[in-house]
Amino acid sequence: MASVFTRIIRGELPCYKVAEDERVLAFLDIHPLKRGHMLVVPKAEVDLLFDLDPELYAHLMEFARKLARVLAEVVPCERVGMAVLGMEVPHAHIHLIPIDCESDLLFTNPRVPMGPAEFTALAEALGRVWAQQAN
Repeated sequence: MASVFTRIIRGELPCYKVAEDERVLAFLDIHPLKRGHMLVVPKAEVDLLFDLDPELYAHLMEFARKLARVLAEVVPCERVGMAVLGMEVPHAHIHLIPIDCESDLLFTNPRVPMGPAEFTALAEALGRVWAQQAN
């Protein structure tokens, strides 16, 4: 059975897309730790990040690096934290989270409530900056 991320990639489930290319998709986490929390996933369904082939792994990391800069530009924060847990969905993925202190990365923290309009506006703002920086 396809992972929830594969179903999002295929368009079977909706997401608040920020950016994508032929190999990677980035979208907002619908249960964010902080406003702007996003997931960066390879389109290939591979369970463990470190099982990705080296070229895809490098591409995913570079994509995430560029997105982190976009995120810091759009969402005020001290830094953009990165987490790789891989426990909740059996599909390699990276969490990019705007943080002001290390404890902002604790996945036991309460989630930030956001409505559809706020998700949409944020995804669009991030996507605009992504597009500007890509050109």
